[in-house]
Amino acid sequence: MTVTTITISNPSGEGNLLNPDVIARLVGELQQADGDPAVTGIMLTGAGSVFCSGLDIPAIKAGGDPVEFATALAGLLKLVPTLSTPIVAAINGDAVASGASLVAIMDYAVCTPDARIGTREVSLGIWPMVAQVPLIQRLGARWAMENVGSGEPFTAERAREVGLVNEIVAPERLHEAAQAWLEKAARAGAVTAVGRPAFYRFAELGYDEALDASVELFAEMNRPAR
Repeated sequence: MTVTTITISNPSGEGNLLNPDVIARLVGELQQADGDPAVTGIMLTGAGSVFCSGLDIPAIKAGGDPVEFATALAGLLKLVPTLSTPIVAAINGDAVASGASLVAIMDYAVCTPDARIGTREVSLGIWPMVAQVPLIQRLGARWAMENVGSGEPFTAERAREVGLVNEIVAPERLHEAAQAWLEKAARAGAVTAVGRPAFYRFAELGYDEALDASVELFAEMNRPAR
């Protein structure tokens, strides 16, 4: 089993803030790992003691193009569900604002007990327009609004209760626990390349549409080789 670890890092400031350059680097590393047939799992974590503090709002206020920042983030959030390789978040510290949206698009998520996960923009008089979308999709409107509408990130325990993380572990066991989820996912072998993207596509379709699409894929997967 080969796991590629990708680390969110912004050397120009604290909090592993996301800007177009940082996002482009993450996109490139994700695509490279996904395209490597030897890689069976991807682990996403943050540099230092923070997972990710979201978009670099100070850079936008200093003159950065908000459309460029938001478009780059949306592109990253669209990419991850299309990957053919299982991916887990090893949440080593706070995952707030758009950092929480990254957690929401992971297959699995493991966090430390003191990690806070969720948007906080409302408490600052801002609405998390892009970051809220993955949270709504993952949690449903009720639990997502508990965080988005209040601007109070979930505690680790509450994130586990609402389904945002799978497991809470001591910091020294974080990567071990995250890798264990990838080991479970690796049981599917090569069929993951078809099954994982289909899973997320079906989640977006209506019930009948998803069943129709599932029949087509089931037939393709089980036709005798010629």
